[in-house]
Amino acid sequence: MLTDLQCRKAKPAQKDYKLADARGLYLFVTKTGFRSWRWKFRFAGKEKRLVLGSYPGMSLAAAREARDAASQLLKSGVDPSLQAKQLAAMRLTEAGTTFQAIAREWHGQQTPGWAPHHAADVLKSLELHVFAKIGALPITGITSPMVLQVVRAIEDKSSIETARRVRQRISAIYSYAIASGVAEDDPAASIRAAMKPLLKGRQPAVGTLEEARALLRTVEAAPAHPMTKLASRLLALTALRPGVLRTTMWAELEGFEEPDPIWHIPAARMKLKLARKLDTRFDFMLPLSRQAVEVLQAAKAFNPYSRLVFPSQRHVHKPISENAVGYLYNRLIAHGRHVPHGWRSTFSTIMNERAQAQGLAGDRAIIDLMLAHIPEGVEASYNRAAYMPRRREIAQEWADLLLADMPPAMALLEGPRR
Repeated sequence: MLTDLQCRKAKPAQKDYKLADARGLYLFVTKTGFRSWRWKFRFAGKEKRLVLGSYPGMSLAAAREARDAASQLLKSGVDPSLQAKQLAAMRLTEAGTTFQAIAREWHGQQTPGWAPHHAADVLKSLELHVFAKIGALPITGITSPMVLQVVRAIEDKSSIETARRVRQRISAIYSYAIASGVAEDDPAASIRAAMKPLLKGRQPAVGTLEEARALLRTVEAAPAHPMTKLASRLLALTALRPGVLRTTMWAELEGFEEPDPIWHIPAARMKLKLARKLDTRFDFMLPLSRQAVEVLQAAKAFNPYSRLVFPSQRHVHKPISENAVGYLYNRLIAHGRHVPHGWRSTFSTIMNERAQAQGLAGDRAIIDLMLAHIPEGVEASYNRAAYMPRRREIAQEWADLLLADMPPAMALLEGPRR
């Protein structure tokens, strides 16, 4: 039988060689110096060998225990070498079916159908909140309490909406894993009842015409950069999403000085699913009021050579900051009373109330179209120019109401700049 001293002193030779222990166990030494424990046995009349582990990682005593365990399998009619291959395959499979591995596979499958910024946001949320906690675990070994711990950590940071999105994404990953045959259930599905409730509300917005007028007067009388004031006024007139307005190119407004000007916004710039962003049928056609055209003319006079309607103060080829109008509102208006996005709600509230008072119930659907709200189930029948005459009338009525007795847009260029 071998001793520890013999094992330690085993040096490489010109050829591979063996140092026998007992009952088929031996230390195999290669000519490169690598040493491993091997066991020779017979199964079904054939001589076989099983690699138990490397030395000195596996000691002599541990090698004997491994040999004895394999010998017990052999006595019960199991081929130890076959079982070792099966266990190795299982370990390899488990390494490829960690939560993170499956999550990235799922993300790769979904990415072609998502807008790039959404795909990046999804992966970032998983990397930030999930992978560090459960990413390295086998996907089948994760329990509901583990998932709940992940989302609770997000909730504790007062990010309830983010926590809910992360839970939904974990659940979607498990749906993919179940369909792929690498998981049997979804531990994220059952934790919804244990999560904090999400209290959804509209973006802060004034709700009456008097408040809307007063807000604009306050903003336009304050010291601020003229382009910020113009962007604020056009946002109020068009009820566009701020992100769409600030990145507008003059090419979208060719012919805006014609009798019936139309702002043609490509679907790619609208808030739509990726498939719709690639479909020109979902381009947004926005009829411009006379006052909206005046704002555009003032912007052109202020920056006649920029391709952007609202360029940055510092970089003429970059759009105005996404927070420019918001910072102005925060400085002048009570916090939580109105935000740039709130003009959409203000326009909808006031014009729907007027339509109801005038007995024009059909205007509700038209006002929704003016906000780029696309009804469900209209993939093939969506008409981007539907009700254009009435939309133009509503846009002009809104502009007349909002800017009654207000100075012309060109006057906004004369105020102090900051």
